[in-house]
Amino acid sequence: MAKTQPAQTQKYFDDQFDDEDVLYVFRKHPVVMRKGLILASVATLVGPLYVLALTFLEPNNPPSLTLFFLSLVGSLVLAVIVMLPSWMSWHFSVFIVTTQRLIQITQKGFFHRSVVDMGLSQIQMVNYAVSGLEETLLGFGTIMMQTFVGDLVIHDIHHPAKIQKKLLEILREQGVSASSYSADGESVSNQLNEAED
Repeated sequence: MAKTQPAQTQKYFDDQFDDEDVLYVFRKHPVVMRKGLILASVATLVGPLYVLALTFLEPNNPPSLTLFFLSLVGSLVLAVIVMLPSWMSWHFSVFIVTTQRLIQITQKGFFHRSVVDMGLSQIQMVNYAVSGLEETLLGFGTIMMQTFVGDLVIHDIHHPAKIQKKLLEILREQGVSASSYSADGESVSNQLNEAED
């Protein structure tokens, strides 16, 4: 009889252990790209405004329609180039919850990447806060995790209530007793304000 090889689990990221499964992946709200979106919007106007300026500066010799469309295409290319670092930072910054740990991968631009790796057993409490008009209307907020080594505060998380509930479910399934209430009775918003200071 032929020996059967044990089935290898699919690896979703480079540092994944052989005996670890990915349970949940989430990222920040797309609002974190707002600076890039604003700059890309301005960059889109550069070419058409240049053609408009030429029209007024040389009324006897106005620019052609071809120049207008070429400047528009150039502006769109410039907008993509300006937007790319913000999009990369959002898209490649993820939070991965596995059967053993929570991994925070943060990408900033093209050449800066940081990784925070924390065992699930270190998490004591998971709280969230949504404060302000913008956060309430757009559905993002802050998640704060108290751990044995300190607090992990994650800002601009999309649907923080759902993510907090999912994190607590995963912690319970993995046998980690974590709560969503403060042990000393202090409100979550006070903890978040202290963490930001």
